[in-house]
Parts: sequence; C-alpha cells; structure tokens
Amino acid sequence: MIGMAPTFNLPATILQEQARAVADSLTHAMGQMAAGGVVTLNATALTQFDSSALAVVLACRRSVLEHGGVFHLVGLPERLLALAKVYGVTELLH
Repeated sequence: MIGMAPTFNLPATILQEQARAVADSLTHAMGQMAAGGVVTLNATALTQFDSSALAVVLACRRSVLEHGGVFHLVGLPERLLALAKVYGVTELLH
C-alpha cells in the first residue's frame, strides 16, 4: 500500500554463521527504503539466536539512520533484550 512504512522481518535463526549474510541483505534493503521515512524491523520470528543477532539489529538501525530514516523495532525477544542490557545498548533499541 502507498504510504505505509516498510517493514523488514528477521529470520527465525540468526547465529554467528548467518549473521553477516542477514546483516548485509537487510542493511542494504533498509537503507534504500529509509530516505527520511520510518522503517520497521520485525523481530517476532526470531527464536534461535546468539549475540550476533544483536549486532544485526544494530547494523540495521545504523543503516536506516545513516540514510535519514527513523528506525522502529518490534517483537524483540526478551532474551535478546537481556543481552542488550548486558552490552549496555538497550537505549539504542528504543
């Protein structure tokens, strides 16, 4: 639909082995769609992950902001939020 903010979905699994490919794909696409608008990253499907998933989320955020957009994150699993607290980056996710 015209006027709707683009939403990108994280896959169910992001482990160190997949993180680079997922980040490269998402950051490129999200950066292209940012252009001053809101871009949403949906983490609802994410069920199997390690700390590299946090790096993917932060890379997506950085890409959107660098392209002048507003980053919006939904569905972050509690365990990943707990990792963000450990690493001191929680404020970057809100």
